[in-house]
Amino acid sequence: MTIDEYRQHDALGLAELVRKGQITPMELLDLAIQRIEAINPDLNAVIHFRYDQAREEAKTADRNAPFAGVPFLVKDLGMEIQGMPMCVGSKGYRDYISEQDSFAVQKMKRAGLLILGKTNTPELGLTPFTEPKLFGPTKNPWNHAHSPGGSSGGSAAAVASGMVPLATANDGGGSIRMPASCCGLFGLKPTRGRVSWSALEGELWSGAAIENCVSRTVRDSAAYLDVIQGAAPGDPYIIAPPKRPYLEEMGAAPGKLRIGWSGAHTLGLPVDGACQKGLVNAVEALRSAGHTVEEVALPYRKEDLTEAFLVVVAGETAAALDLMGAYLGRKVRPSDVEPGTYALNLLGRAFTAGDYAFAKHKWGEITRRIAAFHEKYDLLVTPTLAQRPIRIGALQPTPTEDRILAVINALGLGSAVKATINQLAEKIYGYMPWTALANLTGQPSMSMPFHWTEENLPIGIMFTARMNEEDMLYRLAGQLESAAMFRSYS
Repeated sequence: MTIDEYRQHDALGLAELVRKGQITPMELLDLAIQRIEAINPDLNAVIHFRYDQAREEAKTADRNAPFAGVPFLVKDLGMEIQGMPMCVGSKGYRDYISEQDSFAVQKMKRAGLLILGKTNTPELGLTPFTEPKLFGPTKNPWNHAHSPGGSSGGSAAAVASGMVPLATANDGGGSIRMPASCCGLFGLKPTRGRVSWSALEGELWSGAAIENCVSRTVRDSAAYLDVIQGAAPGDPYIIAPPKRPYLEEMGAAPGKLRIGWSGAHTLGLPVDGACQKGLVNAVEALRSAGHTVEEVALPYRKEDLTEAFLVVVAGETAAALDLMGAYLGRKVRPSDVEPGTYALNLLGRAFTAGDYAFAKHKWGEITRRIAAFHEKYDLLVTPTLAQRPIRIGALQPTPTEDRILAVINALGLGSAVKATINQLAEKIYGYMPWTALANLTGQPSMSMPFHWTEENLPIGIMFTARMNEEDMLYRLAGQLESAAMFRSYS
């Protein structure tokens, strides 16, 4: 098999070739490593490598496993692999080595996936772009001047460029769906509680974050979620298991759905014409498939969403730095993390327990409002992002903002940081006004490409369903896959 032939197959297709004896796991690993070594020095998608261990595992690979012998990459955040670094994009964790596999990683290995390494992520997964100071920025394979999104940008760049057919991603505010949109991939955020976190974590970001993957085909995503879904002892959320495998769901008809769509920016800002064009294309595809589609007003207020999300994320960042301090054996210093991370931590400490409780009350209020919306509509459809993939560096703090953050961090002025953090947050919300909703409510939500810009950049459209209805999303994705604008990278 040549590299070009390797890149034409999805993960299930490669596993089928292994089962038929047409190729060996070792041969697949060699092809993936060849591809990584050829293009990763430019893209900077993979930051830790595990070639020797993967080759040892390939010798005893179960050829009847669903992903038998398939090369695979894991995001360097959230999922622990025994003996591997987990830096989460931070200098404070640059020497951390995982002592055990996460529950989901154990499932990945049993499913036949051969883990070759770990992919780049912004520090603590905090931004919708992947530009950690520790490892440097990851480039979008389709246009190297632009970002692959975040925080799963390393995984998305690796999959889009053909290093591997799928890779792990996780999503606390859009971090599966945004990189999928920026790189022309399929990405689905599951329902809260669908996938267990690490052996040491019950939840991340107060239940907002969850694990899945980015992939080039819908069926790979469905089969992967079949593998990793399910709770572990001690998990805080236990939800109903799927009625049948998601891989079976994507081949079933979704029925006639009632769908509400909106292209209105939650902050009242203009939306990029390319994103509007993608939305038009998706609405036309839905109507052609026989669904009832109508424009709706967004069923929540932007003030509730942005403030409620910021309070919790700031508090979680403060807690994350406390955990880092426990690992380091001392209090975290501003030099251990990036300026924006340290400032967000200070803001988290300036908020009170009452602020956090009130924010969580708002989460519940928004969730009730969205549930009322779904009494009438099966899906809410919006662009995934309000702008085409940004240029690398576009959302970084300006030099003035950096100087302000440096002073605030040096003096520990948590109460003074809010105005600067709000200014930075407004820039980021301007780019990603819709994705965080499903993280607050816990709903499943997916992104599929429905347009390409003149700069050869993909535009994703987001479909959000009721709680526990990943099955419907996979059925719809299977129906729309031929109408969506997936492209092969060359």
